[in-house]
Amino acid sequence: MRWFFLVLGVVIVTLVVALGPRDRKFAKPPFELFPDMDRQAKLRFQKPSHFFDDDQGPRLPVEGTVPIGYAMPVPGDTEVTRTALDFGRGDEYLGTGRFGDYFGDGMPEELEVDDALLARGKQRYEINCVVCHGESGNGGGVVANYWTMPPTVNLIDGRVAALPDGQLFWTITHGKGLMGPYGGNITVEDRWAIVAYVRALQEAAGN
Repeated sequence: MRWFFLVLGVVIVTLVVALGPRDRKFAKPPFELFPDMDRQAKLRFQKPSHFFDDDQGPRLPVEGTVPIGYAMPVPGDTEVTRTALDFGRGDEYLGTGRFGDYFGDGMPEELEVDDALLARGKQRYEINCVVCHGESGNGGGVVANYWTMPPTVNLIDGRVAALPDGQLFWTITHGKGLMGPYGGNITVEDRWAIVAYVRALQEAAGN
């Protein structure tokens, strides 16, 4: 019995030491058993940093660099310059999957559906989609072993196969139900590549 009280006492003292100093002021930094990443070696927004000669934390972009997903505008050029890293902007079919209030069908004219696009779509699908929708698109991914209500959408089902391409693109971009949006994670061209690959899966399944 005495061992029980001895162990209990050690546990109590440990808890007091671990939890007691939290949110209290000390002349010296208190011991923290779980610092919870309160202090990190990083630059904070609008805070100074003595790492740089000018003591300024905020930095200008490196000369000649372009933020991912965007192209620098050229003075006097009214056309929008696009790259393979675009995440989408504007209201054209390529970036939205819609013509006004309606979903479009067919691939955008800016893209060529060839073996390279399908290979890219397969790669992106396996990275972003297969965990839920499965390799064949039947909804039997790894998640199905742990979550069945509601079930993951079967992409090779006839009802999904009947949806226009623009709606598939829109769903990837904005999400639906428990599926979150991927518009900020997958570039425009890669989303269309996934749509093309999903169509290939549906065709292989006879839909």
